Amino acid sequence: MKTKFLLASAVAATLISCSDDDSTMVNLPIPLAQEFKIVTSSNTSGKVTYSNLLETNPSVKSFTIPSADTDGVFYNSSSDEIILASRSNNVLEVYKGIKNAISSGGTTLNVDYSSTSDFNNPREVAVSGDKVVVTQDQNVANLNTNKLVVYRKTSSGLALLNSYTVDFKTWGIFLQGTTMYAVADLTGDLLVFENFFTNPNGAITPTKRVTIEGLVRTHGIAFSSKDNTMVLTDVGAAASDSDGGIIVINNFTSVLNNTVNGGIIPMSSQKRIYGASSKLGNPVDVSYDYVTKKIFVAERLNEGGKLLTFSFPMASGDASPIESRMEPGISSVYLIRK
Repeated sequence: MKTKFLLASAVAATLISCSDDDSTMVNLPIPLAQEFKIVTSSNTSGKVTYSNLLETNPSVKSFTIPSADTDGVFYNSSSDEIILASRSNNVLEVYKGIKNAISSGGTTLNVDYSSTSDFNNPREVAVSGDKVVVTQDQNVANLNTNKLVVYRKTSSGLALLNSYTVDFKTWGIFLQGTTMYAVADLTGDLLVFENFFTNPNGAITPTKRVTIEGLVRTHGIAFSSKDNTMVLTDVGAAASDSDGGIIVINNFTSVLNNTVNGGIIPMSSQKRIYGASSKLGNPVDVSYDYVTKKIFVAERLNEGGKLLTFSFPMASGDASPIESRMEPGISSVYLIRK
């Protein structure tokens, strides 16, 4: 579900990835990038944006869509379509022909098809193969029920497969094959569901739940199996536009495996970006690129919404974004690299 920024050379090169304690260097080949794109959604503007990051000077294409309030977003480059969770209509919506719209100078996208309305108040979307998962965050309208709802995507539709209730307040999710990583809103907890799609309908419990030390209120989540890196965001106090942060965990699977169920991942296993220079207040979603080692953050509160880009932290501390663009109401960010 999420990657990052920069252009790969056709000539073989290497980049350095830090281990958890920064003592071991791992050389990863930099692939020749064929696609490197970023898509965002908004919960105020009724727009989605698309950028081709392989361009020398990437431009931002903005499209008006029928849903004013959207959250989780996903882009499939092979089928050239955007899937997003509409909070306006409480359905998943599919928009096709993004590249054609760009080449023709189009400024609007129409819904090609949508799911049935099986959730209310969605927050995030994750995709693995033909499975699409959306989170339902509790509110009065859904009887304060938190859910994970699963659909099967075909060439022409979205069919409901399963609906799971959970005992934590949902927000960000990430699928790595059949393993689901989820965050528990209002806490600093990370949850793991192994063999997620084998669960029958009804209440489900995670395989493992751990607490990230020092994380106040987690929202965004991104994982790269290429360099075994987990990235999480902390929105802190919802009303504050200056107390947010980014947490990076290197050697993530080893750190997780060495942490008992109900245990704590200590600050010593984290690299943290917090501080006034970061401009992080409510970083609600995140994407990470293992090639360029850049972190893209949907910062919802600061100045009404920004897409912020950070260099990979080599040590914990305050850090300024290396790029920033205004994006009113930005609610989610998805990055694809091929």
